[in-house]
Amino acid sequence: MNDDVNEDRTPTACGRPGPGDQPTVADRAWLAIACRLATQCPPSDSAFSVGAVVVADDGTELARAHSRERDTDAHAEESVLAKVDAGDPRLSDATLYSSLGPCAEPSSRPRPRPLPRTRLIGESGLRRVVTACAWGAESLEAAGVTVLELPEYADAAKAPNAHLL
Repeated sequence: MNDDVNEDRTPTACGRPGPGDQPTVADRAWLAIACRLATQCPPSDSAFSVGAVVVADDGTELARAHSRERDTDAHAEESVLAKVDAGDPRLSDATLYSSLGPCAEPSSRPRPRPLPRTRLIGESGLRRVVTACAWGAESLEAAGVTVLELPEYADAAKAPNAHLL
């Protein structure tokens, strides 16, 4: 197997994230992976299917996840951040690629969540979020996180959620 491809044939080496609010080829490639991950979510009649990837500043993939990966109520952002050691020094310069922008509202999950996803991201130390649909951008930006929306990926991000939109 090629070292730059996972078992599901998605690339693992797309390059370094961009430095700020200007998209790069690597940003587009990592976001495309997040959109593909969303298609792997178990079906839900009421929850969005989201894919997420955390990438260090040097281009190293730290983790990837999708909604409902860990349990039927898990959100992609929660799952991907749970896979990264909170003390990892690379996290403060890392970028989160999320097919749909993280929500600022507490979830409708049956058991209470400790934090809305935007707050979880802000408190994780991530410096940047790249998404196809920048829902929750205001909360992230208020926390000092740069949010970059690439609307050319909106159709791919929304496709697994067509029944909810």
